[in-house]
Amino acid sequence: MTDTTTSDGAPSIETVADRVLRQLAGDGASLRDGQLQALQALTGPGARALVVQATGWGKSAVYWITTSWLRSNGRGPTLVVSPLLSLMRDQVAAAARAGLRAATVNSSNLGQWGEIERALLADEIDVLLVSPERLANPGFGARVLDTLTGHLGLVVIDEAHSVSDWGHDFRPDYRRVADVLRRLNPSAPVLATTATANARVVDDLARQLGEETLVLRGPLARSSLHLAVVPPLAPLERYAWVVDHLAQLPGSGIIYTLTVADAGRLTQALQQHFGDDPQLQVAAYTGALDGAERERLEDALRDNRVKALVATSALGMGYDKPDLGFVVHVGSPPSPVSYYQQVGRAGRAIDRALVALLPSAADDGVWDYFATATIPRRDQVEKVLALLREASEPMSVPAIEAESGVRRTRAELMLKQLAVDGAVERRTEGWLSTGEPWTYDQAHYDAVVAVRRREADIMRRYVEGSGCLMQLLGESLDDPEAAPCGRCSVCRGGLPEPLVSAPSPQTVAEVRGVLRQEQHVLDPRKMWPGGAFGARGRIPAGLMAEPGRVLVHADAAEWGELRDGPLRSDGEPPEDLLQAAVQCLAGWKAHWAERPSMVMALPAAGHPVLTAGVARHLSQVGRLEYAEWPVQAAPGIDLTSSDEAAGWRSCLEEHPPPASSGQVVLLVIDSSSSGWVTTVAAATLRQAGAVRVLPLLVHRNL
Repeated sequence: MTDTTTSDGAPSIETVADRVLRQLAGDGASLRDGQLQALQALTGPGARALVVQATGWGKSAVYWITTSWLRSNGRGPTLVVSPLLSLMRDQVAAAARAGLRAATVNSSNLGQWGEIERALLADEIDVLLVSPERLANPGFGARVLDTLTGHLGLVVIDEAHSVSDWGHDFRPDYRRVADVLRRLNPSAPVLATTATANARVVDDLARQLGEETLVLRGPLARSSLHLAVVPPLAPLERYAWVVDHLAQLPGSGIIYTLTVADAGRLTQALQQHFGDDPQLQVAAYTGALDGAERERLEDALRDNRVKALVATSALGMGYDKPDLGFVVHVGSPPSPVSYYQQVGRAGRAIDRALVALLPSAADDGVWDYFATATIPRRDQVEKVLALLREASEPMSVPAIEAESGVRRTRAELMLKQLAVDGAVERRTEGWLSTGEPWTYDQAHYDAVVAVRRREADIMRRYVEGSGCLMQLLGESLDDPEAAPCGRCSVCRGGLPEPLVSAPSPQTVAEVRGVLRQEQHVLDPRKMWPGGAFGARGRIPAGLMAEPGRVLVHADAAEWGELRDGPLRSDGEPPEDLLQAAVQCLAGWKAHWAERPSMVMALPAAGHPVLTAGVARHLSQVGRLEYAEWPVQAAPGIDLTSSDEAAGWRSCLEEHPPPASSGQVVLLVIDSSSSGWVTTVAAATLRQAGAVRVLPLLVHRNL
C-alpha cells in the first residue's frame, strides 16, 4: 500500500491497515477481498457495517485496524461486546500484537476492575472487551459505562448472530447493545461480525443496526474441511466409537457433545481407557467451569498438551487454534448454522482437517428441546410478572424460582428477555417490575420455533447424506457460492481413513461398565417453595434429607435398556441394576454419618415392582429392616414447585409412612425430576421420628 495521509495530516486508513497487518501477520500480509471496503465504510461518523465471512477471513483485523485509525485521529476507545471469556483472551492478545492497549472486564478479573476503570478515565485503554451480560449489570453500568459516555470511538458486536432470535445462539443481553449506543455515543461507528448468519439473520441484524447498514458477505466453504457422517449409532456406541478412534484422529481437536452430562460421561470413558498415556489425554470443557479452569484447558489444547477437549458449545465461538486437526460431534446440533460455526474451529491453517458427525435417533429429543428452550411460556411469564408486580421489594432469582415454580435457568432467561422489553429491571439486590405493559407475541414465537424445526429438518438431510455435505451447509447459510466440495463422505462415496462405521463390541461393553460405576450426588433442597405450600424460607436441619444418590441420571446411555423397560412400564429390576445399587452404597457409605438401619420403598412415579425390587435386594444384602410406603395418588406433572410440594404433602398425609422412629432410613424412590417428593418425604419421616433420611433415586429424569 502507498503511505498516504489525510488532508489534515493524519494517516489514511490504508496506511494504518498496512502497519497493523504487518504487526499481526508479518511482512507481505495484505488485505483480503472486502476488508478495505469495510474499513473505508467505518471511517464515517455513525457508520454501520455487518460483515459475514468465514472463520479465518480476518474479521478481527478490521476492527483492530479501525481502532488504530480512530485513536490516531483522537477518537475514544473501542468497546467490543464479546460472548466468551476464551474469545476475550484471544482478542486481548491479538490487540496487543496490533499495538493496542486492551483490557477486559469479566467475572474472572474482579480484582482488576478498579485499575481498568482508572485507566479508562485516563484514556490509557484503546479497547475494552465486555460480555453482553456485563452490559446488564447495574453496577457495571454505573461505574464503567458512564466513564465512556460521549467518548466512545467504535462499537464492535462480535458473533453478532447472537443478537437475533432467529440466530442459533440467541442471547437476550445482546439486545442491550442498542441501548448502550444510544446512551454512550450515537455517532460512533458500529461493526457487527459473524461467520454464521443466513439471510433471515442478516436482514434482522441490518434492521436493528439501521437502514444504512453496509452488508458484506463472502463465500463460506472451507477447502481444508473434510466432512463425514458415520451411520447412526446407539448413544452408548457413539462413546465407544470415539474410544476406538481417538488415537487415529489427526493432531489434536475438539469432541463436541450436546449436553454437559454427555461431556462428563464421555470424558470419563476416555480417561479410563487410555489411563496415563501422555499422547491421549482428554478433559471435559463445559459452561459449568470457572474462568481460570477454562483458560487452563484452552491453553492445554492450544499447546497440544491434550489430544482433545470433550466440550459443549461453551467452546466454540472465537476459540483460535489454527492447526486444529479434527472436530467430532457426538450428537448432531439442531441447526446447520451452529454446526458450521463449530466445525469452523478446525483446519484454519492446515491443508486437511477431519470433521465427523456421529448421529443417533436420540438426537431428535434434544433438537425438540432446543427448538423451544429460549421461548418464554405465556403462563410462566404471566406468573413471574404477577409475582414481581405484587412484590414490595426486588426479588432474587432463587426466590422467584421458589415462588413461581419456574426453574432457575428458564427464569433467568425469561427475566433477561423481559428486561430488554422494558417490563422488568434488574437492581443490585434483585429483580422488580417496571409497571410497563408487556404483550406475549405468540405469532413471533411460533415463527421462531417453526424456523428452528426447519433447520432441524436440514440436519436430518445432512445425516441422511442426500447431497454434498459442504454444499448443504453453505445453502443453509444462504451462501450464493455453495457448490459440491468433492471432499466429503457423500462426494467420495464413503468414510475417509481412518474412520470406520461401528465400534467394537468389546469397547461398548467396557464403556458401559465404566459409566455404570459413576456416582451421581442428589443434593437436598434447602428452601421451602412458599406459595400454595404455605411455608417458605430455609428448611430446618431437623427436617432435611441427607445428600442422596442417583442410579440412573437423565438419559444415561449406559442404562438405555432400563429406561425402555422397567422405568417405562414397571417390572422387576434387572440384575445389573441391583448390582449397581449395591456398588452405589459401597461407594456412598464413606459419607454416611450413620449406617442405615431400614430401607423403605416409595414408588413415587408409579413403579411399585421396580422400587420394591431394588429396596428388597438392598435390605437382604445389607441386612436392613424392609418397609413399603405405598402411594396411590401422586400430584400431576408440570406443576409449580409450590403446587407440587403441596400435592406431595397432601398425598403423604393421606398415605402415612411405616413406623420409622429412631431409624436411619434408606429411602428408595423410583423416579423424580424436581426432587420435591424426596424433600417432602424426608420431612415427613423426620417428623415421624426418623433420625436421618438417605434418598436413593433410581432415575432422575429431566
